[in-house]
Amino acid sequence: MAQVTFKGNPVRTAGNLPVVGSEAPDFKVTKSDLADTSLADYKGRKLVLNIFPSIDTPVCAASVRRFNEEASKLPNTTVLCVSRDLPFALKRFCAAEGLNNVVTASEYRDSSFSDRYGVRIVDGPLAGLLSRAVVIVDSDGQVAYTEQVPEITQEPDYAKALSALTA
Repeated sequence: MAQVTFKGNPVRTAGNLPVVGSEAPDFKVTKSDLADTSLADYKGRKLVLNIFPSIDTPVCAASVRRFNEEASKLPNTTVLCVSRDLPFALKRFCAAEGLNNVVTASEYRDSSFSDRYGVRIVDGPLAGLLSRAVVIVDSDGQVAYTEQVPEITQEPDYAKALSALTA
């Protein structure tokens, strides 16, 4: 279990992020077109998992915008933005913002993502949602970088995450 904070108050997650160097855990999430996607769909590509509580918060929206901006510059890389928001909300946000360089996905059908990546918040006002985290999976399916953002209301360290893609 990881401990992070939400507005300075301690909250816990159901587990810990996967260990750097380990095989990335498989998962199933639902994209905005309602098709399910899994880790296997990104085989041979670098994968940025941008994980957050809800697209309807300013910090979560900012991370999706920032990764959308950076994604177009990254060869052989997919940015998958994952939350428990319904696919319709994720699609509406990206359409309204003109974001087309990221893939959004929801965990509303299957909890394998938060179970295997240890990001489900288990207490506090956001219990049941996903914590803010970034996981980079290399093209061989190995975890290359992780960041469990210590304060949910803060943005991730984009520079460190993006540098892990070129390492």
